[in-house]
Amino acid sequence: MTLYEYDLELFGRYPVFAGVDEAGRGPLAGDVYAAAVIFDSRTVIEGVNDSKKLTEKKREALYDIIISSALDYSIATASPEEIDSLNILEATMLAMLRAVSGLKMKPNAVFVDGNRAPKLDLPSFSVVKGDSLSQSIAAASILAKVSRDRYISELDLRYPEYGFSSHKGYGTKKHYEALRKYGPTPVHRKSFLKSSGGSWGTK
Repeated sequence: MTLYEYDLELFGRYPVFAGVDEAGRGPLAGDVYAAAVIFDSRTVIEGVNDSKKLTEKKREALYDIIISSALDYSIATASPEEIDSLNILEATMLAMLRAVSGLKMKPNAVFVDGNRAPKLDLPSFSVVKGDSLSQSIAAASILAKVSRDRYISELDLRYPEYGFSSHKGYGTKKHYEALRKYGPTPVHRKSFLKSSGGSWGTK
């Protein structure tokens, strides 16, 4: 079954549904991103897949196609402060809730990648490996990933000594070396640094 065929079955039950996915749960720094996408039942986009299976160039190209092809889409975030106060799971749910709330169209249902879905005032379903099954969820994963990568490029310009463009905020050797040398920035997730066991100064 293709990703479009999976969605075609969903259209039989829900004429207007949104695919939802996130990006950036694991990094030590930056916002977590979420996106929601609504297509009509005739839209097929060649090459859409789980964003992790695509090259950066392919994701960038598909990003524009998805935005121009979607009936509606929304991209939202939760901040490092919200991640620290809520925990990363609840902050991710918050970003997803904001993405769905940002849609101009109200879907009949929402299908979310993974094993948890945010609490919404409409039917919401979690789909394990949904970004490899559903065109709508895969499209959301691309929008979230590209949006976060662009945001990381901005952080790289703001904090060039941390090398964000190379590690995307993840806990690489280079990133930890920069943290030991310069201390955390305002965009670092303090709860993540605490759990990593390091002793960091303050930027």
